[in-house]
Amino acid sequence: MRLLKALFALLFIALGVLFGALNRDPVRIDLGLAHIESLSLGTSLLLAVLLGAVLAGIVITATVVWPLRHRLRRGAPAPTAAAPAQDDHD
Repeated sequence: MRLLKALFALLFIALGVLFGALNRDPVRIDLGLAHIESLSLGTSLLLAVLLGAVLAGIVITATVVWPLRHRLRRGAPAPTAAAPAQDDHD
């Protein structure tokens, strides 16, 4: 399983490097108060995807992980899926 994970990681790293190499055109990013001009298109897109993944992880942690961790510390049971109704008619 570790080998498979390592292969997937290497594959995605290689795809990221290839993506960055194929998109070398310089772009200017205007942030309103600041400008970034020295990034290539591939680098800026990969950084945007990375920033989105980090922000999504923070949102998931704040809205799911922390409430469940708080609930576990209090000793309250975590919400579970509803059990299917049992038919008592024989």
